[in-house]
Amino acid sequence: MPTHSRSTEAPEDQPRSRLRLTDFTVTIPDSKARPSTSEAQPSRWGSKEFMFYGFALVLVLPVMIYWPTRLSTPLHPNWGDYSHRLSPGWLFARPVDNSDAQYRSFRNGLPGLLALGSVYLLASTVHSRISPSAKSRSDFLLISSILTLIALHGLSAWKVIAILYANYRLVKSSLPPLAGRFWPGLLIAANMGILLLNEMYNGYDLGRLHPLLETPSALRGVLPVWHAHFNITMLRIVSFGLDYHWRERASQAEQVPTDHRSRTTRSLSEDQYSLSNCIAYCLYPPLYIAGPIITFNDFIWQVNAPLKITVRERALYAFRFVCSFLTMEAVLHTMYVVAIKDTKAWAGDSPADLSMIGFWNLVIVWLKLLLPWRFFRLWALLDGVDPPENMIRCVANNYSTLGFWRSWHRSYNLWVVRYIYIPVGGSKNAALATLLVFTFVALWHDLSFKLLAWGWLVSLLILPELAARKLLPYSKYGHEPWYRHVAAVGGVVNMLFMMSANLVGFVLGLDGVKHLVVQLTSTVTGWIFFTFSCFCLFIGVQLMFEYREEERRRGIDRRC
Repeated sequence: MPTHSRSTEAPEDQPRSRLRLTDFTVTIPDSKARPSTSEAQPSRWGSKEFMFYGFALVLVLPVMIYWPTRLSTPLHPNWGDYSHRLSPGWLFARPVDNSDAQYRSFRNGLPGLLALGSVYLLASTVHSRISPSAKSRSDFLLISSILTLIALHGLSAWKVIAILYANYRLVKSSLPPLAGRFWPGLLIAANMGILLLNEMYNGYDLGRLHPLLETPSALRGVLPVWHAHFNITMLRIVSFGLDYHWRERASQAEQVPTDHRSRTTRSLSEDQYSLSNCIAYCLYPPLYIAGPIITFNDFIWQVNAPLKITVRERALYAFRFVCSFLTMEAVLHTMYVVAIKDTKAWAGDSPADLSMIGFWNLVIVWLKLLLPWRFFRLWALLDGVDPPENMIRCVANNYSTLGFWRSWHRSYNLWVVRYIYIPVGGSKNAALATLLVFTFVALWHDLSFKLLAWGWLVSLLILPELAARKLLPYSKYGHEPWYRHVAAVGGVVNMLFMMSANLVGFVLGLDGVKHLVVQLTSTVTGWIFFTFSCFCLFIGVQLMFEYREEERRRGIDRRC
C-alpha cells in the first residue's frame, strides 16, 4: 500500500553517524533525500474535487460528534450500566467521565503539580540570578532533584538513588569495553530486568519482610509507588550509559551545538559524565514523572549553554496547553465512552455505535497523554530547557503507519531509534529490528500479553507499507495522476490497521475488538457502515495529503 509521503529521509533529529534515535512507539527511518519545499504541488483547495471533500467533511464531522453524545444520555437504555462510573462535573451541567485511572491521577493532581512547579521555578529563577554560572546551575539541579525525589517518594528515594549509583558504577567499570558491541544490548537488558524486579517485589516493600520495617505513611511521599514512574528514569539511565560509551574526544575549540540533533550526537568532555550530572539528569524535576525524554548529551549541553526561549514562545505554549485541557474536559463532559468501554455497556448498540465508541476512546487516549507531556514540557521550557515535543500531529491527522509512530510520543521514538533500532542494524535489517523494537516498546510499557500482542501486531502491520514503498516509490510514480488515489487507498488500509492495533493494545483488548469486527462483518448494516466509513477515510486521507502539501508550500516540513 503506497503512501503519499515523499519523506524517505531519516528524521532530522536522527544522527547520521553510528549513533542515532512521547506511552508508545518508534519510527522506521528511511535513507533517501527528501524533496525541497520548492517541489510542493500547486494548491488543490479550490478545485471541484476538494470542494466536494470539504462539503463531505462539514456533513460528517457533526454526525461523528453527535453519535457518542447520543450514547451518553440518561435516555439511552445502557445508561444504568455505566452511570455509576461518572463523577460530578463543572461544564454544561453534566457529569464528567473521570473513570480513566491514568488521566484521573493527572487531573486530580494538577493543583499539586502547579504548586510544586511554581516553587521550583521560583527557586530556580532566584538562584540563576544570584549565581548564573554553569557549575552553580549544575549544583542547583542536583540538590533540587534529590529534594524533589524525597518529596515525591519519601524514604523510597534511596532505592532510586541506589539504582542510579549502581548503573553509574557499572557504566564506568571495565565491563563495557570488554562487552564491545554487545554492551548496548546488555545495558538495556539489565535495566529491563530491574523494571521486572521492581514489579515482582512491589518496589521492594520492606514491610513484607517484617512489620517493623514498614514505612510510616507520613514518610512515603506524595507518590509512594515509586516504581510506577521508574520506566522513564530507566530510559535516562540507558541514555547516560550509552552516550558515555559512545563518546568521542571533545575538542575545547568545538562550537557549542545549537540544534537538537547536533546536541544529541556531539559528545561532551570526559568530566561532564559525572555522578552528579547523571543524578541531576535522571531526576530533573520538570521531566522526572512523565517526560518528555531528553538525551543526556542534549540535557547537559543545554545546562552549560542555556537556550534563548522567548517569553512569547513560552506564553503560546502555555495557551496551547490550556486549549488542549479545555478540549479534553469538553469531551469527558459530553462523551462517556471510557465508562461505556470499561463496563462493556454496549448491548444492542449498532456497528456505528461501537465504531464511534472505539474511535473516541482513541482520541481520549491521545489527549490524556498529550496533556501531561505538554504540562511537563511547559515546566521545562519555563526553566530554560527545551525537550522534544511528544505529539506533533493530531491523532486524526495520520494516514501512514510510519508517520504515525514518528509523530506519537516523539521523544520516545527518538530514544528508541538512537539506542535500539540503529545498533541492531537499522534499515539494513528492518524486519528483525522492527520486531525487536516493538517487543521492547510493549514490554517497557507493561509486562502483559495484551501489550506484547500489540507490539507484535504493530511490527507486522508496518511491513505492508514498507513493501508498498519499495514496489510503488514516489520517486518513480509520484507524477502519475493515479498515484495520489492509489496512495489514498493505502492510507485507508493503514488507518484501519492502526486503529485496530491500538484498540487491541490500549482500549478494547482482543475480546472487545473481536466483538466489534463480528458486528461489522456479520450484518448487512455493518457492511454498509464499514463501506461508508472507508469512503470517509479516503476523503480524510486526501485532505491530509493536501494539508502536508500546504505545509511544504509554507516551508514547514514535519517529516511525518
